Amino acid sequence: MSRIGYSQNKFIIQNKKGTDKISFKLINNLIVIPIEVNGVELSFLLDTGVSKPIIFNFLNISDTLKIKNTERIFIRGLGTDEPVEAIRSSNNFFKIGDTFNLSQDLYAVYDLNLNFGPRLGVPIHGIIGFDLFKDLVVEINYSTKVIKLTEPEKYSYKSCRKCEQFNLEFHNNKPYVYAEVGLNDNRIPLKLLIDTGGSDSLWLFEDQSLGIVSGEKFFNDFLGHGLSGSVYGKRAKAQAFYLKSFKLKSPNVAYPDSLSIVYAKKVKNRNGSMSGNILKRFNIVIDYKGALLTLKKNKNFNEKFQYNKSGIELAHQGVRYVKEFQAVKRKFDTRYQNRVNSGTRIVFDGEYKMVLKPAYAIVELREGSPAKRAGLMKGDVVLAVNGNSIHHQPLQEIIGLFYGNAGKSIKLKVERDTKKLNFSFKLENLLE
Repeated sequence: MSRIGYSQNKFIIQNKKGTDKISFKLINNLIVIPIEVNGVELSFLLDTGVSKPIIFNFLNISDTLKIKNTERIFIRGLGTDEPVEAIRSSNNFFKIGDTFNLSQDLYAVYDLNLNFGPRLGVPIHGIIGFDLFKDLVVEINYSTKVIKLTEPEKYSYKSCRKCEQFNLEFHNNKPYVYAEVGLNDNRIPLKLLIDTGGSDSLWLFEDQSLGIVSGEKFFNDFLGHGLSGSVYGKRAKAQAFYLKSFKLKSPNVAYPDSLSIVYAKKVKNRNGSMSGNILKRFNIVIDYKGALLTLKKNKNFNEKFQYNKSGIELAHQGVRYVKEFQAVKRKFDTRYQNRVNSGTRIVFDGEYKMVLKPAYAIVELREGSPAKRAGLMKGDVVLAVNGNSIHHQPLQEIIGLFYGNAGKSIKLKVERDTKKLNFSFKLENLLE
């Protein structure tokens, strides 16, 4: 299938130019955009891997959003758990900058535990994909972190000698592209889902008959969290990844456990997914109506592919009280104490206050990893990394330390059952 059908409910750009720009946040290779739903400002992941918009933490925000016209359904995603319960709601108002849809369907999930925000360190209220892409040409500039939306009839392609263009195929309203991977000295053709909602580089489905195998250098790891639970599998490296003339050297590859991808493999000839750590190396034009993908290298193209060498996955887990020193400026009159040098002196005093700060806990810990061998445990709340309190650092900045070079020392101070404990270990490279 090469093209897609359209419904009457559409995203329309409400200005004369028929185009609009929206700034986004790039967090762990994922695109987070502001969207107004029924008058409430929320943050959504832009995910080509989903059909209808999904809203999380439904029970917390349903009254505010005034969700109506509902029916109960079950939806399934990656993972080995059962499908999740949700409601389907119609006639919702969505607004993105100057772009709006007056009658948008959405799924609202009941499960309060299904929330990607804690692992990213910022609030994530939902996911949007197909319904936005089907109506507009979407340009994603990963360099400037700006998305440009254009109505298809007003979009014109410019000559670009340094670009590569690909035909898209669609299955279940999701886009697929053809590429090649270098594995075990073989160059293997692939059919891949374009997945802006995934933070990894490549996910490949192992297939001995096609030569898609991890080889001898790999380690077992937590790969991510889908709508239907956690996904585990192997992590390895490929020799190269090819998108026509573009060649990426030594990309990371994840091979998800077969039980987690039973439904994903039902798409005919699908070999895996191409995700954010590949896509961010290009500035992209996604044109669903024309069934075209255009790629142009950007400043991230030659960035080295790194991976977590600690074995630790952190997530935001509530808040905790922290004692902080705060300077207080006071005036002190010295005229009666010193008649020679009379005047008013400014004195900086200080006091300690208890303030609420985010707590970051270890939610996944790889077996045999340096962190595990050092004695760290799931549930440990991290207080400091390499002597620096974590309370003033974004979660992704802390996690970035675990992606450093092999041999780098990591010192963690954690709280476990009200006790303060110190641990140290060195990052290990398992793939070279």
